[in-house]
Amino acid sequence: MKHLLNTLEGRLAALPVPMAVQLPAGQQLGARDPAVTLRFRDRLALVALATGEIGNVGAAIVEGRVALEGGMRDLMAAAAGLLTRDPARDQHHGWWQRVLARARSMAVHTLGHDARHVQFHYDLSDDFYALWLDERRVYSCAYYRDAALDLASAQEAKLDHICRKLRLAPGERFLDIGAGWGGLLLWAAEHYGVDATGITLSHHQHAHVQRLIAERGLQGRVRMELRDYRELPPGQPFDKIASVGMFEHVGRAQMGRYFDTVHRLLRPGGLMLNHGITAGAVDNAQLGAGMGDFIEQYIFPGGELIHVSAVLHDMARAGLEMVDTENLRPHYARTLWAWSDRLEARLPAARDVLAAHWGSEQGDKVLRAYRLYLAGSALGFERGWMALHQMLAVRPDGDMATGAMPGAQSDYPFTREYIYRS
Repeated sequence: MKHLLNTLEGRLAALPVPMAVQLPAGQQLGARDPAVTLRFRDRLALVALATGEIGNVGAAIVEGRVALEGGMRDLMAAAAGLLTRDPARDQHHGWWQRVLARARSMAVHTLGHDARHVQFHYDLSDDFYALWLDERRVYSCAYYRDAALDLASAQEAKLDHICRKLRLAPGERFLDIGAGWGGLLLWAAEHYGVDATGITLSHHQHAHVQRLIAERGLQGRVRMELRDYRELPPGQPFDKIASVGMFEHVGRAQMGRYFDTVHRLLRPGGLMLNHGITAGAVDNAQLGAGMGDFIEQYIFPGGELIHVSAVLHDMARAGLEMVDTENLRPHYARTLWAWSDRLEARLPAARDVLAAHWGSEQGDKVLRAYRLYLAGSALGFERGWMALHQMLAVRPDGDMATGAMPGAQSDYPFTREYIYRS
């Protein structure tokens, strides 16, 4: 243990921000005037810090075994310096590990499990999310088209970016898979005149969007349904489909079925945009250094990170042609920092909201988890451990899966100018 503490003290001295660590017995290591202090109440968490298992330290903070003093930006700068290895590469990728990962994915992503996982996260507390999201409650990567944009403007820019890529037009039938609190669904209806259908597994989100539809007089042209994408009935196909921040919940084992369903729901010649978190530079189903386990336990149970190359492979196998892919990774880092800063500025209100819903002890635990989740995710996108891809695909006029010849040229434009033109 003495050698471990000596190593830790040397690493603390080399950090980009002054940090102190208080041992269970009261001894303090590190900076005398720290920006961040971690007060450890047990040795296991201290060993995790010394060995670079940052996710396990985060779990100890959530559980109250480590007390945190300081801001999230300083904490993440220190955490990055304390990592002993790259979390994105901290996994074995042999055939047996891939088999186990697929078996777990098949077991986890059933209709019942997926509904419970979504409700665990999104039905936490509407009032809590309202404290740090923008007014539209857009809970996905913003688009900082202009560096001067604030969060709300960047989220509106993202909504319009998606609608432009999809070339939405009045009267088209538009499906939003995983419609959240209705930001894209309502934007598409009000600004592009589409007939819009959204689906969600969150009871809170469903009720919220139903209220907005009624308040804005959009009944008959906009609808929100409480159902899984696998339960959408066959019928008149949609002209355009979007899936934003949802396919992270699908799982590797279900990815083929997911895109097969999209293909079935989309008319020939129709466009689909898939916007979601992917693995970073390395194809890794879960971040290492304990970070993936932290997210699984406290934030997104059942979530899986899939590399963009694997996503595009499954998309192609389903008969969808990828026509445009854009990586918005730095945009998500900035979005997450905006959310983190907004939450940090409202900590007393967040504590009261969560205590009213969950009780003070559990509410404080949730708040600690979300503080670490938002800032830690921002760090992950900054470092390239995760990415965010928008993948635009077309269902060809023919059926590639059965060998039928598609048309010589779809109506997708020859250049990307249409996305950016006023």
